[in-house]
Amino acid sequence: MSGEKKVRILFLCTGNSCRSQMAEGWARHLKGDSIEAFSAGTDPQPLDVRAVKVMAEAGVDISAQQPKSIEEFTGEQFDYVVSVCDAARAACPVFPGAGRKVHAGFDDPPALAHDAADQEEALSHYRRVRDEIRRFVELLPEALEGAE
Repeated sequence: MSGEKKVRILFLCTGNSCRSQMAEGWARHLKGDSIEAFSAGTDPQPLDVRAVKVMAEAGVDISAQQPKSIEEFTGEQFDYVVSVCDAARAACPVFPGAGRKVHAGFDDPPALAHDAADQEEALSHYRRVRDEIRRFVELLPEALEGAE
């Protein structure tokens, strides 16, 4: 993509601790030449250690990423704001001058893992969602064109 402007995408979730962090990690890892990826939350929480673990298993290190509040991006310009959870979709603020808001909902791994019998069962939920997010990111940014 020499000389071309990267597509700026903000992945938004409630806690910015799991799904949006995975999406940012995948976008940087798989599409860093064409996408400038960011993530934020409407109510940021600490980075989910299980999300870090399953991303590392897939060869993507998100351990240095930090949860950020959506307010940190006030005034920023994005081509797309992609909500990855239903709560963030409902709470997504307006970004003046921003591109399109798109919803790509994914299951919540911490909620799915809450009643897991053991760590391996809990991680299986994280792995499934990680892989779903990867498949979504692999289709970016083209998949967002025409999406609502």
